[in-house]
Amino acid sequence: MRKTERGLFQKRAGGDWWIRYVDADGIYRREKVGRSWKAASDILAKRRHQATIGEKLPELRSRGILFEEIADDAIAYVRARYSRPADDVARLEVVKEWFRGRAARNLSSAKIEYRLRAAKTENKWSASTYNHHLTVISRLRTRPKIEKDLREASSREQSEADCKRVRFLTPEEEARLRAAIRSNPSWAHHEPELDLALNTGLRRGSMYQDLAWENVDMVNRTPRIPRTKNGEPVTIPLNDRAVRTLAIFRARGDGSGRVVRNIAGETLNVTAHWFVSAVHAANITDFRWHDLRHTFASRLRQAGVSLGNIAELLGHRGLAMTQRYAHLSISNLHDAVSRLERSTTVAPEAQEQISVSAHIN
Repeated sequence: MRKTERGLFQKRAGGDWWIRYVDADGIYRREKVGRSWKAASDILAKRRHQATIGEKLPELRSRGILFEEIADDAIAYVRARYSRPADDVARLEVVKEWFRGRAARNLSSAKIEYRLRAAKTENKWSASTYNHHLTVISRLRTRPKIEKDLREASSREQSEADCKRVRFLTPEEEARLRAAIRSNPSWAHHEPELDLALNTGLRRGSMYQDLAWENVDMVNRTPRIPRTKNGEPVTIPLNDRAVRTLAIFRARGDGSGRVVRNIAGETLNVTAHWFVSAVHAANITDFRWHDLRHTFASRLRQAGVSLGNIAELLGHRGLAMTQRYAHLSISNLHDAVSRLERSTTVAPEAQEQISVSAHIN
């Protein structure tokens, strides 16, 4: 019986021999050699020697786009566009190593999900860490088929803990947060950003990067986001506070391009340089920027606004995501069912008087 050798294999018994090796660029290669085991073994040894001395081999026919090439493009994009790219670059480097040498076209969403789940278990990731890695995977860009697979892996697999999260800012916390922002000169001019988020419920990316003056109708008080996270446009009606906030941003620029700007008139991409520190200074725990969106929706629900209207304002396609706010208006629901008594036109028959307190006690 012939001794097996690592890197030599047959796809079926009696078929051609194949060799598998890593070239000088660290890329896995496979070659079909023929029916001779000896010839395959000799060529494998030759290829390994070529890799050792750094000799370049001819490009493989139709090797396709490698996953690490997509990852490198995404890393370059993050470094060029983000003011604080370190965290997302580090996450992309981790994901890149998972699939190094693999053709992107061969990576299905199921394979990506499996690797993510394994990493979460191995590294004991929190739900937040897991979702951060899902997010960076969604930034990887390649041909439409691969982009579709990667997008499906990210959008389909949202952490259950994150999807059910409803952390909103209480009035007391908001007062402390505003006091902290105003107490620091380097944070104070960012308070309009807080106001806009609390009064529109826009996602961070939509507010900072997608909200442009060309899409703001001040006459009808309705800015429009052409494309949101779910791919649909959304139009937001502005209340008086939001209108005053837009007037502040208008004074910081020339009325074109992105709306949100700092006091120097520069556009902004992120909030980490002031928001996280301000939250800590206000002694507020377990609160992040996206929770301002939850605050917007929660306050609407507590004011008696229907889930359907809230879903429309948030840009949700249906009520599934909005349902998380349903329990916040229980007092309004009590009032709703009590209206049945007030609207009854036929007097009920006399019944025995029973003390309600007797049942409560």
